[in-house]
Amino acid sequence: MHEPKLPHLTAADPTLAALVEGEAKRQHDKLRMIASENYVSTAVLEACGTVLNNKYSEGYPGKRYYEGQQFCDQIETLAIERAKALFGTEHANVQTYSGSPANLAVYLAFMQPGDTFLSLELAQGGHLTHGSPVSATGKWFRPEHYTVGRDTGRIDMDLVRDTALAVRPKMIFCGGTAIPRTIDFPAFAAIAREVGAILVADIAHIAGLIAGGAHPSPVGHADVITTTTHKTLRGPRGAMIMASAEHATAIDKAVFPGLQGGPHNHTTAGIAVALHEAAQPTFTAYAHQIVANAKALATALNERGFDLVSGGTDNHLLLIDLTGKGVEGKPAAKVLDAAGIELNFNTVPYDPRKPWSPSGIRLGTAALTTRGLTEQHMPQVAAWMDDAVTAAVKDDTATVERIACQVRDLLQGFPMPGYTD
Repeated sequence: MHEPKLPHLTAADPTLAALVEGEAKRQHDKLRMIASENYVSTAVLEACGTVLNNKYSEGYPGKRYYEGQQFCDQIETLAIERAKALFGTEHANVQTYSGSPANLAVYLAFMQPGDTFLSLELAQGGHLTHGSPVSATGKWFRPEHYTVGRDTGRIDMDLVRDTALAVRPKMIFCGGTAIPRTIDFPAFAAIAREVGAILVADIAHIAGLIAGGAHPSPVGHADVITTTTHKTLRGPRGAMIMASAEHATAIDKAVFPGLQGGPHNHTTAGIAVALHEAAQPTFTAYAHQIVANAKALATALNERGFDLVSGGTDNHLLLIDLTGKGVEGKPAAKVLDAAGIELNFNTVPYDPRKPWSPSGIRLGTAALTTRGLTEQHMPQVAAWMDDAVTAAVKDDTATVERIACQVRDLLQGFPMPGYTD
């Protein structure tokens, strides 16, 4: 049953309430391994479901366009101060609705249409808003891309520098959506300084690891930092932009009034709660456990013949090329989901296949770690994945059903925030 319980929703709209309850049970019964997903705490759920939904707060604390901000100002200020303290930044904007709008605000703050920027190519592990041709960022600006090494699967910093010197970008992005290795923020900063570019670190995937000391921080290296507030940070679906003091005004003007109106005060409250939780010693242990679980899972998968891009992982994320297993990423992901193992199909570097039917899968360990799984469980997870992928090749539904039952049995012993039996 969903926690907090939903008596009013059930009375007002039983159809929707049943769907929400169904989703809660689905999340409880599956190994949720989509690298961009996690479980928020019950406290975050409660904060996001309050009367803060009722209030408009266009502007910033102490400088609003609507009256009645006595408490919303305090809530947003609390979230800002907690973000600055947790990450050690001089400025934080907590109003952006999600990661993509946060990145768009950065473009608006520092770029003009047609300006050149440098980023990791989407098919190599970057993000849509880092200049994909289907994104506004690829249509309005001039993206140049760096890649990972064909043999190593790691970002080639010599290539980054050579490309930056050749194209002289106004802005450089580091970070992305499928990077299993540590990002070298000092090296990126040195290149940005050499060519006079603004360095933007997109840490959406690794923000929780940075907060918990399990990944190096871009603070002091990047001029601007964007992040979602969910994923490894374990907050609600939202985003933040952090920056040095000199860029604070440009960032704030780009968010409001540049791109959006009133912030979502209920989300701001949820972010404040998540930032408070991330400042606790238990979160440091959690962040390190995420990485320990990912490394243990990588080892177990390697032993079973899976081809991990870059050979392993330094963070929460694993990217796997299934070509050697004789199955494509999309059908493998579908069968794994039926087996109770939720992840996503994904392109791999230099993938010969199309993005809608790629060669790989992407997975992460943040949500498993929230449930309480540790390194000792990762060999079993790898065994289930191996059996399910083999079942995908053989169209073996009996094995898929067997794994799903075993997954449910295991997870009965690991409580889920937001759900009670």
